[in-house]
Amino acid sequence: MLPLHKYRTTCGAWLLTLGLLSGCGEKFLEETPTDQVTDVNFYKTATDAIQATNAVYGELISAGQYNSSLWFGDIGADISTTGGGGGGDGIEFQQLDFYNIPSTNPIATRLWGSCYVGIGRANIVLQKVPTMSIDKAIQDRCIGEAQFLRAKYYFDLVRAYGDVPLLTTPPTTLAEVNIPRTPVAQVYAQIEKDLTEAMSKLPASYTGDDIGRATKWSATALLAKVYLTEGKLAEAATQARAVINNSGKTLWDNYADNFKVANENGKESLFEAQFISGRNQWTQDGPGFSGNEFFGPRGQNAVPQGGYGFNIPEADFVAGYEAGDLRRDATIWMPGDAYPDGRKQPNSLPGSPNGYGVKKWFVGKTNTNIWDSELNIPIIRLAEVYLILAEAVGTTTEGYEAINKVRRRAFGLPINTASAKDLSGLSADAFKQAVWRERKYELAFEMDRWFDMKRTGELLTSPQLKAKGIKPFNVVLPIPQSELDVNTGLTQNPGY
Repeated sequence: MLPLHKYRTTCGAWLLTLGLLSGCGEKFLEETPTDQVTDVNFYKTATDAIQATNAVYGELISAGQYNSSLWFGDIGADISTTGGGGGGDGIEFQQLDFYNIPSTNPIATRLWGSCYVGIGRANIVLQKVPTMSIDKAIQDRCIGEAQFLRAKYYFDLVRAYGDVPLLTTPPTTLAEVNIPRTPVAQVYAQIEKDLTEAMSKLPASYTGDDIGRATKWSATALLAKVYLTEGKLAEAATQARAVINNSGKTLWDNYADNFKVANENGKESLFEAQFISGRNQWTQDGPGFSGNEFFGPRGQNAVPQGGYGFNIPEADFVAGYEAGDLRRDATIWMPGDAYPDGRKQPNSLPGSPNGYGVKKWFVGKTNTNIWDSELNIPIIRLAEVYLILAEAVGTTTEGYEAINKVRRRAFGLPINTASAKDLSGLSADAFKQAVWRERKYELAFEMDRWFDMKRTGELLTSPQLKAKGIKPFNVVLPIPQSELDVNTGLTQNPGY
């Protein structure tokens, strides 16, 4: 069997159309086609079920997700700015960066579309696979994977746009596609249901080529994050505790070890977007991660095409690192930092007047392909689960120990031993603020900061974002104009 990431491209968008309108056309020919894959002759074997499920994963590495659109989670927040070559370079991110976002913004449009492609593929799996006569363990696993991924895509949608159409079965008519927006509470209820059911179907771990698939603990961790986002703190704590106590996952002693190709899907990882190099050139639709090139120091030839210098860390964010916090040097290019060939990061670069850049996803010239890095992007890892637990339980012994484990690691100290960097004796509000700050620096450039700022209310109180022109209605993105044009049931978010 091929590894999960190696056959993404063989079961791509055709699986969405294969059965999207599943009630149409099955008897158009008098005999079943034998020379092509169709909705009639597919979905027969365990291999078919696995390939259909793999297609649901495929959107994670597309331009609509971690290969471009979700970069707005940094750029639209308080930790970075667009960068690039100036002028109109990266105008689609500049619009998000400075909160002048038209309903035609390509990033918002691609994120919406990519989530619904993933949801459409998941819905097909959840319709077809339960009726297949295949090995029960494979059947349950595929169903659980589809439920987990559908929940993940809906979680992105509901946080980014608010009310969104809720589709849980493949439509058979156009009218079933053109439906109005579903209230946020109902979308969250479906997300919770999907993750709870996925937890009961997914294995705790994998071996061999299946490593990287969603596990029971992937679903449990994501459910903890969903509950935290909803403000269901007791429920979030229960799920976070389960992951910490039972998943077998542990923190790397060295923070930077989370972001090395050799450690992908490693001991701290709960779920990652799986990338592979050597397959693509000028595309952000996978299977290689384009961030190595796009975030590379601009014009310094440290990456295959010289580096484009996007997603530039803000000066006040960089200045906010505590002295001795080792996460800074693992995350940020600083002036004077050495490239692999011995040259130094300049004091100033186009788009980066302070000489900063994102180092976390840098792999350098490891291949001859252009937008093509094999470094995975963590979607959720154990350190975040500790911070979820800390926020959920507050100023308890458990809460302090959870945040302090993360802090100790940040300063290169033994993770399980009390230290001078430990927090203690804070008020409830000060502790909450400390957890939010820890998330900001622990998870920097993991494409989630905007969502965090929305959840905590910081999006509208941040001095940096006020200076960039954020307005109260910017707590959601615009519904894409292209969707409004074709679905008369949709309405636009206020302000857009």
